[in-house]
Amino acid sequence: MRFHKYHALGNDYIVLNPVDFPAWRPAPTAEQIRVVCHRNFGIGSDGILWGPLPAQDSGSFGLRIFNPDGSEAEKSGNGLRIFSRYLLDAGFARGTFHIEVPGGRVRSALQPNGLITIAMGQVSFDSAKIPVKGPPREVINEEIKIQDRTFTYCAATIGNPHCVLPLYEISADLAKKYGPDLEVHPNFPRKTNVQFMQVIDRKNIRLEIWERGAGYTLASGSSSSAAAAVARRLGLVDAAITVQMPGGELQIEVGDDYSIQMTGPVTRVGDGVLSPELFSVVV
Repeated sequence: MRFHKYHALGNDYIVLNPVDFPAWRPAPTAEQIRVVCHRNFGIGSDGILWGPLPAQDSGSFGLRIFNPDGSEAEKSGNGLRIFSRYLLDAGFARGTFHIEVPGGRVRSALQPNGLITIAMGQVSFDSAKIPVKGPPREVINEEIKIQDRTFTYCAATIGNPHCVLPLYEISADLAKKYGPDLEVHPNFPRKTNVQFMQVIDRKNIRLEIWERGAGYTLASGSSSSAAAAVARRLGLVDAAITVQMPGGELQIEVGDDYSIQMTGPVTRVGDGVLSPELFSVVV
């Protein structure tokens, strides 16, 4: 039961190739996921990348992404970059290729400097696509009350749901205080990822992130994509943006149609073998 661990700006994932886990097919159980991802009783990670899997397009690689609580994510920008690096390291792919996840098909490309660029797809602010409760509309600059505070937020999807809160000041404490309740707010039928966003200038934004199914997160590619698109939609930034997060920076390019190109690094942590004894503990 071989595993491969990587991180992208501190957002760490474990890649499990289904070929090495015949007893786990078609996918690991929620209990197995929780054990492997647990920081004390397992290897520790922000999620599991289960692939490569067969894809609808014979030229693509299929991937499923699981959160540490056992739930499944439609898309993850950092996860896609990490999986791309694994495919390159393992010799499954080279240059430019495509990956299929439940949140859509993306193009991945290795840059000469070793960074990886993902064409993440197009951001939508449509309430039905995100989804957000209420009449059909673009969810821009609406109010939402959480605990003792009322925020202005914008909602977006890039294959997974996001709630972006533009603020003058942000902090990790702010994300940890309000993120859990925003994630499960009744406005969001499928829950939501949450980005606390500070616009620094036309070319830079800062984020603190609460990720659906994972909690406080040092960095997120899909969150960066959604927040950059929101900032662009509000007219606050240019098309090329640096997104600053506690774990580091991503470069985001927002097209006129809100399509996203995301570029950033991936670090290989190491490989290992899971012991069956690991699963004697239920977490």
